[in-house]
Amino acid sequence: MLLNFHVKNLALIDESDIYFDEGLNILSGETGAGKSIIIDSLNFALGGKLDRSLLRDNDDYSLVEAVFETDSKAVCEKMKELGISFEDGQIILSRKVLKNRVLSKINGENVSVSVLKEISGLLIDVHGQQEHQSLNDKRNHLKILDEFGKEKISKLKEITSDCYKRYSELKNELDKLSIDEESRKREIDFLEFEINEIESATLINGEDDNLEADYKKLSNGKKIINSVNKCHQLISEGNNSAANSIGEGMRLISKVAEYDVNLSNLLDSLSNVDSLLNDFSRELSDYISENEFSEEEFEEINQRLTVINNLKSKYGDSISDILASLEEKRKRLDTLVNFETYKESINKKLKNAEKDLVDASLKLSECRKKISTKLVKEITKALLDLNFLQVSFNMEFRKTLDYSANGFDDAEFIISTNPGENLKPLGKVASGGELSRIMLGIKTVLADTDNIDTLIFDEIDTGISGRTASMVAKKMAYIARRHQVICITHLAQIASMADSHFLIEKKINKNEGTTSSIIKLSNDAIITELSRLVGGTDITDAILSSAIEMKDNANIIKKEIEKG
Repeated sequence: MLLNFHVKNLALIDESDIYFDEGLNILSGETGAGKSIIIDSLNFALGGKLDRSLLRDNDDYSLVEAVFETDSKAVCEKMKELGISFEDGQIILSRKVLKNRVLSKINGENVSVSVLKEISGLLIDVHGQQEHQSLNDKRNHLKILDEFGKEKISKLKEITSDCYKRYSELKNELDKLSIDEESRKREIDFLEFEINEIESATLINGEDDNLEADYKKLSNGKKIINSVNKCHQLISEGNNSAANSIGEGMRLISKVAEYDVNLSNLLDSLSNVDSLLNDFSRELSDYISENEFSEEEFEEINQRLTVINNLKSKYGDSISDILASLEEKRKRLDTLVNFETYKESINKKLKNAEKDLVDASLKLSECRKKISTKLVKEITKALLDLNFLQVSFNMEFRKTLDYSANGFDDAEFIISTNPGENLKPLGKVASGGELSRIMLGIKTVLADTDNIDTLIFDEIDTGISGRTASMVAKKMAYIARRHQVICITHLAQIASMADSHFLIEKKINKNEGTTSSIIKLSNDAIITELSRLVGGTDITDAILSSAIEMKDNANIIKKEIEKG
């Protein structure tokens, strides 16, 4: 659920925190108080675009933060996949707008907007006018059906997707075999040349690294030998060598060591140095004898590297890449040499894959049609509850021209809201206000299967009043028993169902100008706000009494919903 939403330096809001609760959270306020700013800024926190007009000229930055708490398995897996720390089930989404850039973060780690949207899409579902209009796109109708019946449909979709993948791979392979005889012979000749070129090099994995090291060593061979010889001379050769000087030092100290025990210890130390120096001198002498520069060896290494680098320029950045390319070329050559046999084999596999795809798509379609009967029945009931008095609702299935990973179903909701009228596509019949109620009806039906914890409804009360508003309010309360719901409304019927009620106010301060604030209302303040929603600014005793009665009735309805 959404625990807290923090906004700073955005439009009329200086700084504000909203601590949401479980159940139905209602936000209300006068027109122009800043209700739209809350939704716009929340959408921005979830990865949406920000209306630049909301930014204030005198502020260095604007900030929005949304704090969620979840135990969703899908969220846990996605956070782990992204490598983002995730402790105590808490996720903080934040976006900070600076002068020339926007910083997006999840739990303090910088992320792209696409990642932010991916995570937020698993946490919260926002239903505004745009989301209601999504019902006009029939592709979303099949998604709704699949979500409703996911327990039975998901596995069939997975099987169908696997079959389609296999079918597509074989079809692509067959398309590659569309080649005339002359082109086939040319490709065979070229492949034979390339294969022979690689094979004749008798490459060994890792040899290029060894050759590079040897080349580097030999190319600096003279320089190395000169330096090593000079070092050997300084250590071991002549009267002024280090070995001779240490030996002379040992003789001098040994003559007087008997007079001072400390000198005996120093003599032992110098003796160790002499021993180490002698060992080093022998190893250095061995190195000189074993590493004499060979012009012939250097040329051989140079030529071998030239061959390998030439192959790299054609077939891959490493020897393993070249050998992998060789294997692919052998397979392709074998295919072209045995062209007809291979083509016949792919055709046979393709027919079998197509049959599997048809069977899987058919089973998926049959399952969808069976489940759609139940979905249609439940949506129809929900629409009747939402005051669609003479509604007829159904789902129409057609078959797509081509197969896809999603089968061959082209499904669409059809509806008639008036008696005697034929059922027509939903997007061609329903008005904006009707679409919002239909979406609410669908969300009510999906309430038990939807895994997203938090739902936000904005403009759900567009074009409704009276009895319809009361029915919409009851549906909102029903959904809020299974999800956290946040709803912005101007209707008292919906607001009365609130488990928590927040008031958005606009204040005019002489020094600071105009600001918006959000406060959580007490029980008495809730009655006052309901009275305002019912009767406007002139609140009479009758209106106040009506508001109290409305809240009491709402509490009774919510208890009935809880009992089931």
